[in-house]
Amino acid sequence: MKKHAITLLLALIISSLVLAGCTAPTEVDTTAKTLVAQTLTAMAAVTEAPQPTATPTVEPTATSTPTPEPTPEVLLPYGPGDFPVDVNPLTGLKVADPELLNRRPMLIKVANYPAIGRPHAGLSFADIVFEYYIGEGLNRFMALYYGQDATQIGPIRSGRMVDPYLTMMYGGVLGFKGADSFVYSHIVSLLGDRAITGSEYTCPAICDNGDGTVISIFADSTAFADLLEARAIDNSRQELDGTRFDPQTPAGGADGREATISFNVLDIGQWKYDPVSGKYLRWIEETDGNLNVTMIPLTDRVTGEQLAFSNVVVLFADYEEYAPTLHDIDIWGNMGGQRAVIFRDGQAFDVNWRSVDATSPIKFTDSNGDYFALKPGNTWMVIVGRYSSVEVTDGSWDIFFYLN
Repeated sequence: MKKHAITLLLALIISSLVLAGCTAPTEVDTTAKTLVAQTLTAMAAVTEAPQPTATPTVEPTATSTPTPEPTPEVLLPYGPGDFPVDVNPLTGLKVADPELLNRRPMLIKVANYPAIGRPHAGLSFADIVFEYYIGEGLNRFMALYYGQDATQIGPIRSGRMVDPYLTMMYGGVLGFKGADSFVYSHIVSLLGDRAITGSEYTCPAICDNGDGTVISIFADSTAFADLLEARAIDNSRQELDGTRFDPQTPAGGADGREATISFNVLDIGQWKYDPVSGKYLRWIEETDGNLNVTMIPLTDRVTGEQLAFSNVVVLFADYEEYAPTLHDIDIWGNMGGQRAVIFRDGQAFDVNWRSVDATSPIKFTDSNGDYFALKPGNTWMVIVGRYSSVEVTDGSWDIFFYLN
């Protein structure tokens, strides 16, 4: 593991030196050369990471009748099928507007690098966020919006081979910004007109904010319905059964108060359980010019609040590398099942995940083959290589990504 980490660190330092000498930006996002050029473009255009917009303080209006405290929602077990019409089958929660469930989920690609594009926008509104390796020690996100919308999501980046698999499994529409020609053909061959790449014709669903950089493109999931209608794309309700939710913590868990996933010694995501909210809070690496790493809270630039998720799921899967920044992930082929670790309620559960078929959500089962229940709420899924290392010390899980 040390040899692997040192190799990755040397590669990153070499990439940094290359960065210093590059000046030409490019559109394609699937080679090392392009990644460097795009990152340089972003760093030249933006010298300071965007900060969350402060919400103005509003003085309360005087009234003689105190405002009653909201009644806490009573959480009930649901699934894996027969969800009530007002319950989101991807979160197990009742939705404020049941009409939102009469549509397809929107899956939007979100960049994690260059880091100058952080904090990300709109991730806290997602029902599910997928995270996976894209090469050169870097990762990327894809956020799914169904039970609620976000008016700003991003920054948006390019598509990858795994994107259409997950989009089809959740009956969705994919929003992204370009791709390598080979990858783009792959995406369109599977999704057809449900693959929507950002352009001047997709605004306000996907727009550039005017900066013209790799971190200046954002989506508005509320605007996708109009775009799909204008393009005569089917946006009807999909069959999304297959996940069980239960507020009661399952038996048999191990101490899982903290989970750290490292794609590289300088690319680290960390989750810490907060017993007050009952959720896992997200932390992320911050690197200085001397390659020193500190972990800081990862916030949503829309809300200014730290990301908090009810479930954190680590999926172990087979990666296939075609090029340094071109990978396929065996999602559909995993019908027999592979290992997953689910973190909920401060505990960790070793379970099994598998794909039922190409158009059904991921299924989680316990050692007896019964459905394993997620906690009602949002879920963050990290896809790591099958042979990634796992070390556990006093409730702290350290998972280091290995490609194979």
